[in-house]
Amino acid sequence: MIEKIKHKQKDSSLHYEFYKTTIDIPKEDWNVVNSNHNLFLSITYLKTLEDTLAETMSFRYIIFYNKNTPVAIAATQLIKFNSAKLKVQEFPCKISDAIRNILMRNLDVKVLVCGNLFSCGEHGFMYNSNLISSKRAFENLSNALRQIRKSENSDKPSFILLKEFWPESFSHSDYIKQQDFREFTVDVNMVLHLNPDWNTFDDYLGSMRTKFRTRAKKVFKKSEIIMVRDFTPEDIETYKEDINRLYLSVIEKADFKIGKLNASTFKSLKKSLHQDFIFKGYFLDQKLIGFTTSFILENAVDANHIGIDYQYNKSHAIYQKMLYDYVDLAILKKVKQLRLGRTAEIIKSCVGARPVEMKLYVRHGNSISNAILKPLVELISPSEYEVRNPFKLQLD
Repeated sequence: MIEKIKHKQKDSSLHYEFYKTTIDIPKEDWNVVNSNHNLFLSITYLKTLEDTLAETMSFRYIIFYNKNTPVAIAATQLIKFNSAKLKVQEFPCKISDAIRNILMRNLDVKVLVCGNLFSCGEHGFMYNSNLISSKRAFENLSNALRQIRKSENSDKPSFILLKEFWPESFSHSDYIKQQDFREFTVDVNMVLHLNPDWNTFDDYLGSMRTKFRTRAKKVFKKSEIIMVRDFTPEDIETYKEDINRLYLSVIEKADFKIGKLNASTFKSLKKSLHQDFIFKGYFLDQKLIGFTTSFILENAVDANHIGIDYQYNKSHAIYQKMLYDYVDLAILKKVKQLRLGRTAEIIKSCVGARPVEMKLYVRHGNSISNAILKPLVELISPSEYEVRNPFKLQLD
C-alpha cells in the first residue's frame, strides 16, 4: 500500500508527497525532475541501497508538485549512531571541547539526512529552476523535512542534515538558512579537472613536472606485479569475505563515518548499474589485496569506496596506483572531472586534484537546542591541509 502525506502551502497549490519505498514512487514524476539523470538520484540506485541497507537505516522520498506538475525531488535517510563510538578526537573538522561535551557525549543520535551518506555532492535535493525559485524550493524542502521528523511517532530525529553543496550552488542553497538551518563547511573535496588535451594517460604524464612524473614512474615500478581486474557481480560474490575485510580495514582508519556499505551492496550496484558502476580488484600472487569502486556520471568519474590490505600498501604503492588508475579511467571516459573525495589531500594533490570547499546545513529539531547550535557550528572549521601542483601549467 502506498503511504502518502500531502501537505499544501498557504500561498498556492504547491504541495509535496512522501514515500517510504522506491516501489511506491511515481517514477515518471520523479524522472521528469531528474531529467539530467543524476545517477545517485536514480530510482535504480536508490532501490539498490534500500534493498541492501534496510536493516541499518530507513529511507524517505519526497516529490514536490505545483498543481499537478512535479517541480522538485528529495531523497533522505534516517540513521542512528552512538556518538561515544565516534573517534571525535580525530574528527575531520576541528571541533572545540564545547561541541564534544554538549552534543556528542554518550548520545544515541538519530539524524535525518537529505543527501547521500555514501558519496560527496549534491545528491539529495533537485528542483527545476524554471518552475520554482531557489528560495521557494528550499523553503518547501525545509517544511517537508520537518514534516518527516514530526511524522516519526517515536524516536524522532534530533538533527536534520543537508549534505553537501558545491560552491556554485551556495547562492541558492543558502536560502535554507532563512529556515533556521546553520551552515558549516567540511573538509574539502579533492577534484581533478581534466585537461581536454589529455587523450591518453601518457598525455597526462607529459603535462607533469619532472619531479612528479618521476614519482609516478616509481609508483608504477613498485606496483608492476599487481594485477588489476574488472569485477563482475559473480566475482564480487566470490571474493565477498575478502572485500568486506579490506573495506573494513579502510573504514577503521577513517576519522568519521556514519554509513558504510558491504560486498552485498557492491554486488547489487554492479548488477543494477552495469557499466555506470566500476569495481576493480587488485591482486598480488592471486591474492586480493585491494579494490576500488567508481561511478560514471555524465561529466565526472566519482571515485568512491576502496579497500586495501595495508601490509602491502607501502611496499607496492597500492593506494597511489589506485589514484593513477582513477585518472586513467577518467581520461578513458572523457569526463571533465575526477572527484576523489575528502581526506589525503597531499597525496591526491600530487596526482593533480585541487581542493573544493563543500557546505552542509544542520538544524536541531528542538528550537531551543537549535538556538544553542548556532554558536557551536560556527566553531567548526575544516582541517588544515597542504596541496602540491604537479603540472607544468596549473589547470583552472
